Amino acid sequence: MMRPAALAIAALALGSCSTMPEMPHNSLDALARQYLAVQLAIGEKDPGYVDAYYGPEELATRAEAQDDSTSIPELQARVLALDTTLAALPVANAEEASRVRYLRAMLASAKVRLRMLGGERIPFQDEAEGLFGVRPELIDLATLDPVIARIEDLVPGDASDGPLNERLNAFQDRFIIPADRLDAVINAAVAECRTRTLPHIALPPGERFDLSLVTDKPWGGFNYYQGDYHSVIEINTDLPTRLDRAVDVGCHEAYPGHHVYSTLIERDRVNALGQVEFTLLPLYSPRAIISEGSANYGRRLAFPGDTQLAYERDVLAPMAGIDTRDLAAYYELRDALHGLAPAYYTIAAGYLDGTMTREQAIAAQMRYRLMSRQRAEQNLRFMDTYRSYVVNYGLGEEIVGNAVEAGGADMATRWDRFTRILNTPTLPEDLLP
Repeated sequence: MMRPAALAIAALALGSCSTMPEMPHNSLDALARQYLAVQLAIGEKDPGYVDAYYGPEELATRAEAQDDSTSIPELQARVLALDTTLAALPVANAEEASRVRYLRAMLASAKVRLRMLGGERIPFQDEAEGLFGVRPELIDLATLDPVIARIEDLVPGDASDGPLNERLNAFQDRFIIPADRLDAVINAAVAECRTRTLPHIALPPGERFDLSLVTDKPWGGFNYYQGDYHSVIEINTDLPTRLDRAVDVGCHEAYPGHHVYSTLIERDRVNALGQVEFTLLPLYSPRAIISEGSANYGRRLAFPGDTQLAYERDVLAPMAGIDTRDLAAYYELRDALHGLAPAYYTIAAGYLDGTMTREQAIAAQMRYRLMSRQRAEQNLRFMDTYRSYVVNYGLGEEIVGNAVEAGGADMATRWDRFTRILNTPTLPEDLLP
């Protein structure tokens, strides 16, 4: 069964889809509806596979009714038949060619996911490439030792005070937002992210979101897009929330991140052009690298340079009652820790491919990502649930950022390029050199 949020149906322009006259069986619009039907059917077998859906309601109802009667081999046959038809479909113009390319890319990922649902174990790098269209590079973790040595110089204390990861986390925990102030601080941060986004990206009237704090989730934040320019955003508070997390999550989940991305797609692809295939966002697809990458990179657009530090020092820290005297040092460490990002994929590959035990993966996270044990365990919970999806954040941010900033573009050009990536059927291959 799909999550309830995924079944929330927008009843605006798409409401007419359910009463549209019959189209020729092999018309592109008809094939797009077949695509929605098979993706929804996969979602019935794979809870969480459909990240968002706000298209024709009868397709979701039919998929739910057929849940127990459709096998994985039958779904594989449907995906292959649809892909074969799309490959042979004559296209009249560049727009139709773009739609066909997009649909076939989504179906290529669906084939890989169905293999996994059928019990096939696919190596981490092959899985990531098959699902998301990118192949993560794995490194020798020992090559990060010089980065760790530089971080050691920045962290208060020395080895006699305990392991580096414990000293680092103790320092970072000075900036935890008190639980009774967390809701106000996050809402203020989201509002500031919106204020900084709107001068650069025009959004439709009535766009909105509902935000709540939740617990007992494998992820840190989630945007359930409802259609009708409306998001439901949940922020997980299982772990104490540090000050910079408020802006990070506000930009990532809302402005100019997931909420803006889905809003622009609905306005410019679905409502303006009638491209019904975009009413469904598969979690495991090349769109994920664009969605997560742009959501991560968007913070750098909304808060360029040292402006996030300044905003937190002047606004959020006083709201949270946090002493700001060491905030600059906190940010210096934050920047240095980016140098450990490549460890993530190597550890994930080792853990998911079975060459690392759970305890070895936790120890590696503590040693080469400098996590506390609690945060390392939470991170493995995410890997257990979403597997190679982990590549979409850092690698996606790198891909999107390089494309946006190419040629030393000024800020206005960067915002224009960023918006273009969001409101078009961009695939990772479009942004790679």
